[in-house]
Formats: sequence, C-alpha cells, structure tokens
Amino acid sequence: MRFTRRNFFYFASVTCGAALFGGGYAAGSYRATLTTAHARITQKSSLIRTRFGDLEYAIEGHGDPFIMVHGTGGGFDQGLRFSGGLISSGFKVIAPSRFGYLRSSFPNDPSPQNQADCLVELMDFLKIDQVPIAGGSAGALTAAYFALRHPSRCSHLVLIVPAMNLTHQDPVEFTRFQRFLVGHLLSSDRWFWCAQAFAPEQLIGTLLATDPALLGTVDASERERAYLILNELMPISRRSQGIANDGRTSGTPSDIDFSKIKTPTLIVSAEDDRFGTARSAHIIKGRLPSARLVMFPTGGHIWLGREHELVSEIRDFVPGLAG
Repeated sequence: MRFTRRNFFYFASVTCGAALFGGGYAAGSYRATLTTAHARITQKSSLIRTRFGDLEYAIEGHGDPFIMVHGTGGGFDQGLRFSGGLISSGFKVIAPSRFGYLRSSFPNDPSPQNQADCLVELMDFLKIDQVPIAGGSAGALTAAYFALRHPSRCSHLVLIVPAMNLTHQDPVEFTRFQRFLVGHLLSSDRWFWCAQAFAPEQLIGTLLATDPALLGTVDASERERAYLILNELMPISRRSQGIANDGRTSGTPSDIDFSKIKTPTLIVSAEDDRFGTARSAHIIKGRLPSARLVMFPTGGHIWLGREHELVSEIRDFVPGLAG
C-alpha cells in the first residue's frame, strides 16, 4: 500500500511537535504510561528453555487448547488480545511471544520455520499432542509453517489477515524517509508514546492499517478494542527486534508451498486491509483450494467491527472446542 504524503507528514509533524512542546505534563504522563505498560506484562507469562533460547507464553481460558500466534508489534499480550472473544467463548488460549518479542530470545536464525519448530517444544512441555493454531498478520506465516512441518501436531489452521509476500512485491511500500522515521518510532518508547498520545488515529491508519473512519461506524466495544491493540504496543522497545525481523520476513518473497498443507484451513481477511492481506488471502486460497476463505468487505487489518463474526467463524470451523 501507499500512505499518502499529506497524511504521513501530518502524522510526523504532530509527533515532533508533541515531543518538543509536551513539557512537564507530557513527561509525567509518559512515565506513568510506561510504568503501567511494564506492570501489565509482568508476572502474567511464563518461560521455557528451548533449543532456540527462552520462549515466553501465557495461557488464559478453559477448555481444549488453542494456540494464537501474534502479529507485528505484539507478544503474548497481543495474542491474548486477539483471542478475547475466543476465550470468553470457551477456548483455552496459549499465546506465545515470538522471537525478539518481550522475554522471548532472538536466535541466530529467527525464521518462521524455526518459530514453528519452537512451538512444538512448547506443546511437548505442556503435554499437548495436537492443537488448532491461528496466526494473525505476520504470525500467520509461523502458523502456516507449523501446519506444513508438523501436520500430526496441528488439527486446524486459521490464517487471519495473513501478512506475507507471495507476489515478489512488498505489499507495504515506504519511501526511504518513511522507513527511517517509522524505524525510529518503533524502537523508542518515548517517540512512540508521543505518536500514541497525540495522533492515535494516524497510528491506527498506518501501523494498524485500518481506516480510522471506521471508528465512527462500530460499537463502543470495538472502538475500545482498536485503542487497546494500539496502546498495548507499549513498551515498544521490548518488541523492536521482533518488529525489525517481521519487516524483513514479511517483505521478503515467501517460498512456502501451501499446496502441501493437508490440515483443514480457514483464511480470513478484509478487502480494505491497508496491508494488502486480501490479495494474499486470495492467493493462498488459489494454492490451497480445500481451504475456506472468509473475506469481510470492511474491517481493515484489525478486522474492526468484525470481532463477533471472526469468533463465530472459528467456532464453526473448529468443532467441539467452545464450551
């Protein structure tokens, strides 16, 4: 996608202005936000040691297990946020932090293939033989490789707004200056807080790739979910290695052979996703004809206004899990 020059520079100017003129109030608010963010992710997850290093994960809910793999900017907390409707519907969600996110290690080869293999070690540790798995955004590639490389351990595969390069063209096009600015924004808690505090709708439109105009068309719970996804990117500095790796992986052409995936597969995207995942979803469906494709007309990259529909689709696709 192409972000318009006008919108991008408006976003940059607001961010810079906030950083320069925020004063003591802004400094105090920043410290309070960062303290709250660290407290939110502390003592809620566990660690196991794998051959790839430490792997962080958290579990919420009751029932049969279901793995949710987070997207760019996430961690176990985003995986749980993506799974809110599933947890309340009777799923026990296991949410790992992928390589370079929060407390998970960043190995020499942080490929999605190795991330998929690492999940098998987590399953062995938890004594789980087989599990359905969902991957959102950049996490969809890890989930797909899990189904491809470990078919006996994967009962169902769900690819949600799959962010991957299947056309030898990066679906998100940035200028050199945009890459420079966003790169700094996504590695600095202070800069990200400024953008988050003073231009949240611009971030929803860019980083979350969802038209902010949709915020006025959905109910209060969905608006809250959008802002929670954005706010819970803090502390961004503890996710920067994973974000940079996702940028490389999502922009590099993928050679995954979807035709060899035998696991029942559900693909979900939205036509107006600014990261272009609708095109990826159609390509995957073409290479995996047995898959079920659900395409929302609106909702963007965070399927805004479609949470209940997504949960319903997953519950119908994975029978016997909901309580």
